[in-house]
Amino acid sequence: MKILSRGVRLPLAALSGLLAGFAALAVAELVSAAVRPESGPVIAVGGAAIDRTPPAVKDWAIRHFGTNDKLVLQLGILAVLALFALVLGVIALRFRRAGAAGVLVFGVVGALAATGRADSTSATDALPSVVGALVAAGLLYVLIGRLTVSTDHAAAVPSTEDLADADADADADSPAEERGWDRRGFVIAASAAAAASAGAGLLGRSLNASRGQGAVTSRGRIVLPRPASPARPIPAGAVLHTPGISPFVTPNADFYRVDTALVVPKVDATSWRMKIHGKGVGRPLELTFQDLLERRLIERDITLTCVSNEVGGPYVGNARWIGVSLADLLKEAGVKPPSRGGPADQLVARSVDGMTIGTPVEDVMDGRDAMLALGMNGQPLPFEHGFPVRMVVPGLYGYVSACKWIQDLELTTFDAYDSYWVKRSWARKAPIKTESRIDTPKPFARPKAGTVMIAGVAWAQHRGIDRVEVRVDDDGPWMRADLAVEDTTDTWRQWSLPWKATSGPHTLTVRATDRTGQVQTEQRTQTIPDGASGWHSVVVTVD
Repeated sequence: MKILSRGVRLPLAALSGLLAGFAALAVAELVSAAVRPESGPVIAVGGAAIDRTPPAVKDWAIRHFGTNDKLVLQLGILAVLALFALVLGVIALRFRRAGAAGVLVFGVVGALAATGRADSTSATDALPSVVGALVAAGLLYVLIGRLTVSTDHAAAVPSTEDLADADADADADSPAEERGWDRRGFVIAASAAAAASAGAGLLGRSLNASRGQGAVTSRGRIVLPRPASPARPIPAGAVLHTPGISPFVTPNADFYRVDTALVVPKVDATSWRMKIHGKGVGRPLELTFQDLLERRLIERDITLTCVSNEVGGPYVGNARWIGVSLADLLKEAGVKPPSRGGPADQLVARSVDGMTIGTPVEDVMDGRDAMLALGMNGQPLPFEHGFPVRMVVPGLYGYVSACKWIQDLELTTFDAYDSYWVKRSWARKAPIKTESRIDTPKPFARPKAGTVMIAGVAWAQHRGIDRVEVRVDDDGPWMRADLAVEDTTDTWRQWSLPWKATSGPHTLTVRATDRTGQVQTEQRTQTIPDGASGWHSVVVTVD
């Protein structure tokens, strides 16, 4: 009979736990293909973590990890799961049933997370976590059994009765060091489990990917009509060609993405529906994507800004959007703004992933080009940016205006309902603040002495930029920068200033003034609760 030393037993037990954890995820992935991809445990637990993360922590993650914040979260969940599985494997070596039962705890957590999310519509969302945990618990029980049985039983595969009765008193009997183990049985069982888990995981991943093929096909077939109200051509002089400055139109691939979706929803445009209903709606509407395509389309250049954008941050971009006037749709539904006696002051947009975003009705209907966007920069919306339909409202931060993957619009009041971000301490109303950014030179750059071009962008959506000024060092005078020609008040403006740079370290600071005469405030504030403020500065050393 082979005797296992402690130095060998523990690693093999930990490996058993790791294999059980791998099996749980793989089986859950396969089962989620029959339910829905978002019901998988990693996605469900990740989504629940996002929902329960304090705003300050979430803001910190966006600031430090940028658009990789979701990847970091998922890797963190996998790391915790792996550690949990390793520990359970070691525990199961001495307390076999307790270790297997511990795996079931993972299934319960995943099931509760899946069914507790706002986008969960059925108890079947719990199935991937539950089935994965049951398989993993059984696997861990079997593998640990191979480490603690004598070689006389090496070839035996435990029956259902064996699993219930065998080793019932193992924890109280002789220690594991004095019992034999089934080396051949363990290797075979472990190898088979690893191979089967890998196969199940790959099959599940493939099936989940194929579920979105209908959406991909529907997007590929869309031909955006010519808008009845096209955007005017970008005026000559609106685009500066200074090296290092942000392009006036942000390419779709480079446009920022900040949302809570761990899995980008893929909605088939042919089956998409959206309702407009609620308080003060005299004629509820239900619209298809084709309905919107056949309506009067408008096209506008609009700069969007995320409330998580820190001073000088990257979460701002300008694009040409095409869609249907949101105000026209609301008027067709019989909606009146509060200023005209309407009873609803909040428009709550709901996404297919459960996100809710509340927008002031007055802002949507005050004449600005608020729209349900269907296209972005001449193409149907990318999936990452809300295909098939999203909201775009100039002048408001995205968390109160830019719902993606939209499927429902409800008229209500701010007193009656708090949307997703408002429940998490963000402000109910959030007009975009006047901001400016230095794009070039970059922080800690080392330009040569002589003429150095300082350039960047400034924005005050729906008010417009009137002036941009730059200061060199804290005691220097404010110098007026050259502004590019304005496209519209809803887009950012590029600016530049030739600087006669002298050797040594220098601090460059920028501020903007909007069309109302309001000078960008120097006071630094964090993004919570209604957007960051302050002057952007960069430090350079001139050689």
